[in-house]
Amino acid sequence: MTVIPDIIVNNGQRIPQLGFGTFKIPPRQTEAAVAQALQAGYRHIDTAEMYGNEAEVGQAISKSGLGRGEVFVTTKLSNDAHLPEDARRAFERSLKALGFDYVDLFLIHWPLPTRYNGDFVSTWRTLEEFYADGRARSIGVSIAEAAGKTPAQVVLRWHIERGDIVFPKSVTPARIKENIDIFDFELSGQDLEAITSLNRDQRTGPDPDKFDLV
Repeated sequence: MTVIPDIIVNNGQRIPQLGFGTFKIPPRQTEAAVAQALQAGYRHIDTAEMYGNEAEVGQAISKSGLGRGEVFVTTKLSNDAHLPEDARRAFERSLKALGFDYVDLFLIHWPLPTRYNGDFVSTWRTLEEFYADGRARSIGVSIAEAAGKTPAQVVLRWHIERGDIVFPKSVTPARIKENIDIFDFELSGQDLEAITSLNRDQRTGPDPDKFDLV
């Protein structure tokens, strides 16, 4: 079994640094993909209400034979649910869909500076309620992000050595296994610098400073 390193966050919670992402995996494919990921050794599964596949993630974990405490589950607040009452209802929906009485990490999917009069505080305080009653073990905001290995494995290893938490996504069993097979080599300092130097500050997704509602 691959040993995946943990990161300790500021509340002392340990988070597996490499997880399995489910973004854009259709619900009909999600249960099988997550089951394959768990068999491959992933112990951190990332989903969101907006992905529409929380129920299938929960089903795969429940059928896996693993205890609930053996799998770290992250899900996220929908973009249209930042007002406190909306956030409470959305969180309840996520728990119900997953079939769990708690999630390990609940995130604000996107901060939305042009909505709710810029009132981030009330949304965050609502998440603090979930943390206080134990239904969310941690809370936060989502905006992070050669040696005979594939380019994808090298890039994933670069993220790991930077200290990032990474969620590669695939529905192809061979790629699911390939993406977790990155803990038997290290990049040299020169390799790390070479990959870092590829940055061109060109965003491929929405800008969080300008993002509104999807």
